[in-house]
Amino acid sequence: MRSAEHVRLPLLTLAAAMLLAGCGSIGWRMPGSSPAPAAAAAPAPAASVAAAVPKAAASAAATPKPASTGPIAPATQRAYDDALALMRAGHAAEAERMLRALTQSDPDLAGPHANLGLIAREQGHLPEAVAELEKATTLAPGLAVAWNQLGLAYRASGEFTKARDAYQHALAIDPNYATAVLNLGVLDDLYLGDGAHALEFYTRYLALTPGGDPVVTKWVADVRNRQPKTAAPAASAPAAAPANAPKEKS
Repeated sequence: MRSAEHVRLPLLTLAAAMLLAGCGSIGWRMPGSSPAPAAAAAPAPAASVAAAVPKAAASAAATPKPASTGPIAPATQRAYDDALALMRAGHAAEAERMLRALTQSDPDLAGPHANLGLIAREQGHLPEAVAELEKATTLAPGLAVAWNQLGLAYRASGEFTKARDAYQHALAIDPNYATAVLNLGVLDDLYLGDGAHALEFYTRYLALTPGGDPVVTKWVADVRNRQPKTAAPAASAPAAAPANAPKEKS
C-alpha cells in the first residue's frame, strides 16, 4: 500500500525552502516547487519552507509577492538563514532553538512557526505541529505551501476533514499546486475510501506534471480496477445475432 509520507515528501520539493513570512520584502527562494507527492519532480527530502512575506499580506497567487511593510532586519535574516542551514544539515534541536528565539524577537514572522511545525511533525509531536502551522497560516494566509503543510499535519493527526479543508485552501490560493492536488488524492484514496475523487485528483496531478509520474499512473490503474463495474442493462428481448458474429464454443 502506498504511503502518504512518501507522497507528500517528494511532491513538496522543500529541501531548500522555508517560510520566513512576517514583515519583510524578501521574495520566495523556493526552487521550482510542484508537488513532490508534493509537485512532481524527483523525490527530495522535505526540510523547510523559505519566503519572506508580511503578516496577513501574502498574495493569494501561485508565487507570493514580496512584502511591502518594511524590510526584515539583516540580523534577523541571518539568524533565520542559519536556522534553515541547521535544518538541512539534520541538526533539528539547534534549528528549533534558533527558530523559537525568532518567534520571540519577531512575533509577526510566519516562517519560524512554519518550520517549527515541520520539525514537530517529523518528531511525531503532532499537536505542536498543528499549533505552529496554524499560527503560520494565520500570520501569512496567502501561502499555499503553509496550508499544504498544515494539511499534512492534520492528516497525520487523523483530522481528515480539516486536512481536506487545508489542502483545498492551498488550491484556492494556487489552483495549479500539484503537491496539494496529489495529497488530496492520497487522502481520498487511503484515508477516506473515496476512489472516485482519488481518481479525479490523481488524474489532475498527472495533467499538472509534464514529465509524467509512473508511480501515480499505476495508482490510477489500481483505483480504476477497484471501482465497481457498471452492469449492462438487461435487454427486453434478445436481438438476432448477425450470421458472422462470434459464437461460444461448447
